[in-house]
Amino acid sequence: MNLALSSQQIEQQQIEQLLRAANANLEIIQCKQNTTSTNDDVIQLVQQGYQNALVISDTQSKGRGQSQREWLSPPSGNIYLSALFKLERPVDGRLSLECGLNILHCPSFAALDGLKLKWANDLYSDAGKWGGILIEPLDSHTVVIGVGINLKQPKAAEHIPQPITNLESLGLQNYTRPQLISEIYLKLAEAVKWFNFDCQNLAQRFNQVAAFKDQWITIERQQQAPLVGYFRGIQHDGALLIQQAAEILPTVCYDGRIVIPI
Repeated sequence: MNLALSSQQIEQQQIEQLLRAANANLEIIQCKQNTTSTNDDVIQLVQQGYQNALVISDTQSKGRGQSQREWLSPPSGNIYLSALFKLERPVDGRLSLECGLNILHCPSFAALDGLKLKWANDLYSDAGKWGGILIEPLDSHTVVIGVGINLKQPKAAEHIPQPITNLESLGLQNYTRPQLISEIYLKLAEAVKWFNFDCQNLAQRFNQVAAFKDQWITIERQQQAPLVGYFRGIQHDGALLIQQAAEILPTVCYDGRIVIPI
């Protein structure tokens, strides 16, 4: 009988141990070599009756991002994970912002300078995007949170229509995947707590790390003309504040995405 464990099984055991040590006892943790989508895997676990779960995969064949855009997930040693959480208040767009803010404070990132957030769900830096967040509500109080992080430069980066970077290029050293995955899960759990407490001081916290703040930007919106102006940050409900020419008060924008600055 072959009792040798796969690399995914070893990683799963290590993550379980680290999370138990942090008093985070999940019903189920799955580490996979490949899957279609870790978010879909978590949804299947919900259908089986699980109340909390964490799924990690080395690659995804049908990963997705905001507005169902393709989320490229090549086999390059990067992190693709999804987690199931219950909320105490109805979900809204601020949860994604809280997830980003808390991930920036992973202990492994403490020595990295210039980590930022690009509204509404991109982990960013001056060199480009190094990760992303996808919130998929299953009902008003149940969400699947998907996170993709570039530890190394994706091989398909040249096909992505925006600047892309990775944490190793930004200076991340001496890390292990199980430790970093555990930190990310714990930070997502903290983000849920911040959200449950009505995202205290959200605008102040986000605006300190907002990419492109006080720069001219374009907001690309579905079925509407692009919105162009100075990005003045966000207000407490998570909406963008865009100051257009000759405006005294900024325009409030609740949807769309920031594209390449003008």
